[in-house]
Amino acid sequence: MGVFYYKVTPAPDGEVYDGAVSTTEVQLKHGDADVGGGIRLHYVEAGVGPLVVLLHGFPEFWYGWRHQIPVLAAAGYRVVAPDMRGYDLSDKPQGWRSYDTGLLADDIAGLIRSFGTLEGTSEQDAYVVGHDWGAAVAYTVAMNHPDVVRRLAILNVPHTARMLEGLRTLKQLRKSWYMFFFQIPRLPERLIARDDFSFAKRSLRSDSKDAFTDEDLERYVEAWAQPGALTGMVNYYRAALRRSPGKALAQMKPIKAPTLVIWGMRDRHIGSELAEPAPEWVPNVRVERIAEATHWVQHDAAARVNELLLGFFDDTRS
Repeated sequence: MGVFYYKVTPAPDGEVYDGAVSTTEVQLKHGDADVGGGIRLHYVEAGVGPLVVLLHGFPEFWYGWRHQIPVLAAAGYRVVAPDMRGYDLSDKPQGWRSYDTGLLADDIAGLIRSFGTLEGTSEQDAYVVGHDWGAAVAYTVAMNHPDVVRRLAILNVPHTARMLEGLRTLKQLRKSWYMFFFQIPRLPERLIARDDFSFAKRSLRSDSKDAFTDEDLERYVEAWAQPGALTGMVNYYRAALRRSPGKALAQMKPIKAPTLVIWGMRDRHIGSELAEPAPEWVPNVRVERIAEATHWVQHDAAARVNELLLGFFDDTRS
């Protein structure tokens, strides 16, 4: 479906990123993929074996999986972590309509199928893992493209039906205030970018003081500073709130893939009562709650998250 090619990352970036993520056994490859619809996604790749696709959320980029990539690759998986549409080095189409969740899911389905085509195999599916917005997209991939999802892992984002329920309550509306602020044209981007992205850096640190080092935040600033990135990132929210709840519910389908939900219980953005999806939408689900973790569960409790993911994936390999 798409043609892949590897590109050499500029030396400073390659040294920083690869040094932070790679080990002597696991080395990153950087590449770009044409995933269909005129969209090109940048990704990193490590390891050999069954395909695992890691989808980051707001306001991260592929580097948000730095604690998972080497561990999963060393365990015998081919790990691919893309920059989502609108982020970092991936394409950033203009206009909020380009960030509809269905289109974002099409990107990931195209990415998975392209890896199967590249390898010349009949297998064109993957273990799909998503956090935050990446989890929302992962749910949609499993609904709209069930053939490409072998198993689904969701980190700290509710199923759409649960989120719509939550947004009917004052409790969750207060937690989700920023979603409504992001509807204002241009102002959110200016606020995020001012004073060398100090607002964004403080926001990450206010949730989890130990999850992001100064060096990590420097890498995030580089990604946020890419031309058009801030608008692309915020457009996820603009597209989501412009879709009526009725239309969102009408487009939903039950998810067939076995699903693991991992939830950091100290999430101050989303109520933990929304963690477990309704059985009519996700009938084969297991929920694992991590008491000490915040919204940034894959950073706060990296070892536990990795253990849960490997156990969940290994069920199909034994």
